[in-house]
Amino acid sequence: MFFLMCYLFVNLACALQTLLRTPNWRPRFKFYHWALSFLGASLCLSLMFISSWYYALVAMLIAGCIYKYIEYRGAEKEWGDGINGLSLNAARYALIRLEEAPPHTKNWRPQMLLLLNLDSDHTVKHPRLLSFCTQLKAGKGLTIVGSVLEGTYMTKEAEVKKAEQGFCHVVASSNLRDGFSHLIQTAGLGGMKHNTVLMAWPGTWKQSNDPVSWKNFIETVRETTAAHQALLVAKNVDSFPTNADRLGQGTIDVWWIVHDGGLLMLLPFLLRQHKVWRKCKMRIFTVANMDDNSIQMKKDLQMFLYHLRLDAEVEVVEMHDSDISAFTYEKTLVMEQRSQMLKQMQLSRTEREREIQSITDSSRSSIRRNNQTGASGSESGPSRELEDTQEDESPTPRDHTYTATATAANSQGPKADAGPDRVHMTWTKDKFLTERNRNRAEANMGVRDIFNMKPNQSNVRRMHTAVKLNEVVVNKSQGAHLVLLNMPGPPKNRGGDENYMEFLEVLLEGLNRVLLVRGGGREVITIYS
Repeated sequence: MFFLMCYLFVNLACALQTLLRTPNWRPRFKFYHWALSFLGASLCLSLMFISSWYYALVAMLIAGCIYKYIEYRGAEKEWGDGINGLSLNAARYALIRLEEAPPHTKNWRPQMLLLLNLDSDHTVKHPRLLSFCTQLKAGKGLTIVGSVLEGTYMTKEAEVKKAEQGFCHVVASSNLRDGFSHLIQTAGLGGMKHNTVLMAWPGTWKQSNDPVSWKNFIETVRETTAAHQALLVAKNVDSFPTNADRLGQGTIDVWWIVHDGGLLMLLPFLLRQHKVWRKCKMRIFTVANMDDNSIQMKKDLQMFLYHLRLDAEVEVVEMHDSDISAFTYEKTLVMEQRSQMLKQMQLSRTEREREIQSITDSSRSSIRRNNQTGASGSESGPSRELEDTQEDESPTPRDHTYTATATAANSQGPKADAGPDRVHMTWTKDKFLTERNRNRAEANMGVRDIFNMKPNQSNVRRMHTAVKLNEVVVNKSQGAHLVLLNMPGPPKNRGGDENYMEFLEVLLEGLNRVLLVRGGGREVITIYS
């Protein structure tokens, strides 16, 4: 039996190598054909069962056990694996078939690209983001974990290869923005390419002295929008549950403000398939104006969920189209003043704090007077204190010029003073102090002009929407285990990037676990099974 089995597998291996067209398979026999090998394998198998069918089955079982043992322990001699070549050929064929057309809506599943930030020790800053990605794996889609090492590939090659363990993608780039852009554009292959990007919300963007962190975030949002990919942004991700946690009775609240493909509906369903979120109920909130028929909207939404076969509670929240409050007006004004002031003020840290404090006090008193006269009888909410990013003192270029000139003059000693060719300094200490006082006065006048300006009306409307929506969401969903919200798109004008971050910050204020969802521009859920 084992003698016949030996010739059986030799002939089968020859036929398989020929059919796969492996480049290293070059038989010497001039008249060789794969049909001859297949015929020899068939004859060996037939003789085995003709001789004794039960001994043939036992021999094949023993051969299978030996094969699995060698596969598990690893062979000392490596002759190559024909099954591996067969798998590679099947994968190539499947990828070509998948690339012929985009998937049907009922076959759509989130294929994730998880963007992770690393600290100085090259450890993951938010490991619970990996756990949350695992909890979304009920979709049985592809997951690519991507990260960026700042530097060139020549200097970071060893670290990149060390970091690439498992199915992950590590890129060496000069900066994070370009690295994440490369990952979004190139990760995946053919039909096995990501369609959803998951990342963490930059929670310390207002406290950071470096604006690169939140600018990288906005550029990543723009990249995913341009690539027609969905985007998931997790806020307070360090408070998300791990895979070992079990959440008790609670809710997953979906605030369905804008329909952008149904991803908001699909994500809670996938989360509830995992044991961490299994006991949570799904609630869907939609917003209506006072003029809308809320009862009919609720019936239509319940019917829609019934056809989607989703079990969820439905609630229609009516929002009053009230006048813009004084709190919203002042919040917008402070936001714009902060942005303009950081651009115009070039003072040291101590001087800036002194100027901001004096100007802010006078500005708030004028704002209170305007609110009392403009918003008669309306109560104004608590005003938020103006925040400012402190910068370390750094000498101006003129400081360097003065220091260098004075040093050069002093190094020459008395001989330089007594000589006929005395060096006349083009920048003296008196001139430097006069110029600095003049620049400070101009900066102060510019800042005072900022505090006398009126906020942009479009910014006021956006801030009004963010404040009112945040009040409603906090009132209804503050105790929810997870809140899903539509994520508004970034501004086309990059000058409004900081205002965009302020709007999102106001929208998410007072909420613990939040997942911002931005669709990729196509339907991802259907009533058809």
